[in-house]
Amino acid sequence: MAQSSSAVVIGGGIGGLTAAAALHQQGWQVTVLERARSLEPVGAAISLAPNSLRALDLLGIGEEIRDLAAWQGDGGLRTPRGRWLSRSNAEAAAARFGGPLVLLHRATLVATLAALLPPGTVRADATATLADPGDSGRPARVTTADDDLEADLVVAADGVHSRARGLLFPGHPGAVYAGFTTWRVLTPAPGERFASHETWGRGCLWGTHPLKDGQVYAYAAATAPAGERAPDDERAELLRRFGHWHHPIPAVLAAARPEGVLRHDVHHLAEPLPAFHRGRTALVGDAAHAMPPTLGQGGNQAVEDAVVLALLAGDLPAYTAARLPRTTAIARRAVRAAGMSMAGSRVAAAVRDTAITALSKAAPALLLRGFDGIADWSPPYAAGRTPARNR
Repeated sequence: MAQSSSAVVIGGGIGGLTAAAALHQQGWQVTVLERARSLEPVGAAISLAPNSLRALDLLGIGEEIRDLAAWQGDGGLRTPRGRWLSRSNAEAAAARFGGPLVLLHRATLVATLAALLPPGTVRADATATLADPGDSGRPARVTTADDDLEADLVVAADGVHSRARGLLFPGHPGAVYAGFTTWRVLTPAPGERFASHETWGRGCLWGTHPLKDGQVYAYAAATAPAGERAPDDERAELLRRFGHWHHPIPAVLAAARPEGVLRHDVHHLAEPLPAFHRGRTALVGDAAHAMPPTLGQGGNQAVEDAVVLALLAGDLPAYTAARLPRTTAIARRAVRAAGMSMAGSRVAAAVRDTAITALSKAAPALLLRGFDGIADWSPPYAAGRTPARNR
């Protein structure tokens, strides 16, 4: 790759920063345009599975992130009253997939990725518009309020409602509402220890997981009309919906600050894109394959996208060929998982819970098996290449 090759990344989220760092390591001159005034991320935490951690090994930060793993011992799936439907443990997961599951602050990951870039690479408060995707005979062009930038490659990492995607594929229907909303919150850990868990109710779910720094990351989801918001505040809404569920959920909610509860409706691409590129422009992350969060793979797949794009040296047809089938299959699995976890009728939820209990007794690794073909992925190393080391 010639040193003069240039790339513009639209979006300074996890996918965009990973792409920028990976391209920079491959010798590209990179500019990141982020519309927010800083890189402070929206969102409390992110779960990184062994697949994305192996991708981050190529950037030299995989072990640094693995050191933040906090899940130890048992975990699993529960009912609102606390009965275990299925159990798993951290050691079994690490053995099956070759590494731990790491839950960490989004801000920590963003800062770690940004530190891999030369000073001045990221331009904040820079709303960018893809003006021309480019082709073999001309560069791609991106405009901001201050200037126009031409590049050999544009990486559009501008999220689920990507404007770049709309320009590349104007006939695509875009993201649609998935039928449920989500909440996220960080709180101090409750006094008593608890096992990491996800709890499924009727048309709703809750998850509680420890972080390495002693805090707790909790999330919830519930079927709701698009755009609906609490009449008072979202902490009060969570108390109404989940305050009577098993320990430690009431304690987590008691420790939450109303202003610290984030709520977002879930949108996804129900119809896959025909490609992840056009001309000299590539889509990564939610811009390419927004999916429900039910497998926790949205951010992980964005990291995979970014590293594969860089390893392929900007060969965009090869990038589409490598990424579209995999992410389409995972997105479909996420939709099926959402249908199961958000089952709304009493009968459907009862049948689901009974089936999970029976299957988990017959096959104790049931929950882990659901990530076969996902968490065991490894990046396609270039010939003779070994993972980068921390510098």
